[in-house]
Amino acid sequence: MPSIYDFKPQFQAWLRPWAGELVKRGVTANQVTLAAFVLSLVVGLLLTLNPGRTLPLLLVPVALFARMALNALDGMMAREHGQQSRLGALLNELGDVASDAALYMPLALIPGLCAVMGITAVTLGIATEVVGIAALSIGAPRGYQGPMGKSDRAVAFSVLAVVAAMGWHSAWTNLIVLMIVILAITTIANRIRAALASATKD
Repeated sequence: MPSIYDFKPQFQAWLRPWAGELVKRGVTANQVTLAAFVLSLVVGLLLTLNPGRTLPLLLVPVALFARMALNALDGMMAREHGQQSRLGALLNELGDVASDAALYMPLALIPGLCAVMGITAVTLGIATEVVGIAALSIGAPRGYQGPMGKSDRAVAFSVLAVVAAMGWHSAWTNLIVLMIVILAITTIANRIRAALASATKD
């Protein structure tokens, strides 16, 4: 299924000059990875302390775009500038899951939003990444299948935050979360099927 992840090469091409500049200034890929987590943590804390407030909600899409850029940058810095490391690989995967939890879970506090469904959406999002990583344990490639991969979740939760900030009826926010849940379940199924198919061929 199509995913925003398919546009990653174009996004990386746009950011590539910045990766080189950061390396020249002595910044490491691991520092960029940690910066993405800290950004998510700070915005998540603002959301937790100010549930339903307009400004923190509008910061969500800004933070998510910045986080996607930082995630792309740390990968390019590692691969293209000799900064790959075992620690970096672990931080990259852990950082994605921890950042999702820190930034998305507080959205369950949005007034009128079904908290259980919000938490379920975040949990399933984390599960998609776990399944993608688990594919490696059976000899299959790391799973990135959609339709609700990391980048897709960022867009979906950004829309949720903006709709909530605009004060739209809670039916809209709950509908968005329901769509995230359904697409996350589909993504998990797609990643499991792809992993099993690849492992069987090998």
